[in-house]
Amino acid sequence: MSDASHVLRDGKKQLAKDFQAVVDDAEELLRHAARSTGEGYDEARSRLEKALDAARTEIKSMEDAMTDGAKRAARATDGYVHQHPWEAIGIGAGIGLLLGMLIARR
Repeated sequence: MSDASHVLRDGKKQLAKDFQAVVDDAEELLRHAARSTGEGYDEARSRLEKALDAARTEIKSMEDAMTDGAKRAARATDGYVHQHPWEAIGIGAGIGLLLGMLIARR
């Protein structure tokens, strides 16, 4: 689980950088579009398309990492519940009791 959290944290940082690059390229594209439709426009549009592709790829890899982590957690939980059913029932009842008390306070 530690590996997954590192992947997600690093992925978030990279995603933020990619989106900042997309925004910067989009602003430049708008500036060039307002002036003229020359070489600068085509260059900016090309960089914007590359940045969007990089952002899409990063989002896809983050989704895959989160899905894999969730599947591993579900398998681990399922295995624990099958090996320790009464303990799992007790844990579930305790969590339910705590949530009930928290809700009743409001």
